[in-house]
Amino acid sequence: MSDTELAARLDLSAGQVVLEIGWDEDADDDLRASIEAVIEGDLVDEDYDDVADVVLLWARDEDGDLTDALMDASSPLDDGGVIWLLTPKTARPGHIEPSDVSEAAKTAGLTLNKPVAISSDWTAMKLVPPKR
Repeated sequence: MSDTELAARLDLSAGQVVLEIGWDEDADDDLRASIEAVIEGDLVDEDYDDVADVVLLWARDEDGDLTDALMDASSPLDDGGVIWLLTPKTARPGHIEPSDVSEAAKTAGLTLNKPVAISSDWTAMKLVPPKR
């Protein structure tokens, strides 16, 4: 797989600011490297204090309330920005049930799009905030 093929599934482009939230040792380093290659820069972390075009939110069942995490992830988004929620696939440690994701997205006021298979361990779901 090419350096940018994984990130291409996330509709990213050069120059975008991608804020990463919820990184842990189980995060997919190949995906992270692919994103950095596409955006031609580094991912920014939770200390970043400006707006982001995309929020990459790694979430696991044991991480706490998903609705709160989604609401927190929405606040730094620029107009037209999106959240990519990354959750462990079924039967992987930390898997979050799709019904729980759907409920959390609805409560957070986000539109949930169809999941994208992003790696052998992670599923990505695009969440879009309402237009401002």
